[in-house]
Amino acid sequence: MFKRSIKKFLAMDKRMLLFIGVFTGIILSVVTVKGLAYTDSPEFCGSCHIMNNVHDSFASSTHAELACSDCHLPHDTVVNKYVNKAKAGVSHVYYNTLGESKIPHVLHAKESSYEIINDNCIDCHQSTVNNVSHDAKDSCSSCHQAVPHGDDFKTEDYFKPAKPGELLENKGGTMNNG
Repeated sequence: MFKRSIKKFLAMDKRMLLFIGVFTGIILSVVTVKGLAYTDSPEFCGSCHIMNNVHDSFASSTHAELACSDCHLPHDTVVNKYVNKAKAGVSHVYYNTLGESKIPHVLHAKESSYEIINDNCIDCHQSTVNNVSHDAKDSCSSCHQAVPHGDDFKTEDYFKPAKPGELLENKGGTMNNG
């Protein structure tokens, strides 16, 4: 039965087969592009109950017009973006199903995400970085930890005072010159 259906399909006019192929390709492309764009949106990211506080604080921030991926995913290559997106997605599926007991009350970026987030801050705010010394700390979030998710997302390290001489040691440091 299946072989007969395939033979019948292949016996169709080649122009009709071409039309069906092109039409199917267009539909799959649109669905893929729209699906990927939706998974970058704050609405998608906020759809998990554990993300409610994160989404709400983001929605009322000055960065609310951005997509979550603008800050949380690399932008150097499309492949790198989607590899990181897939890893994060698998991690989120795991924690929302099997590892729910391991989800902290307040979510913070993983260590592996800090460099990506910092690079994206610098990319968007390059003119500020060029005009104002911003290199007295290790990263943008060292001082701007409440951006864009509010005060509830500051870690304990944020409230620790700078070590004696730390700010002077790094003043005018390497970010602007390197």
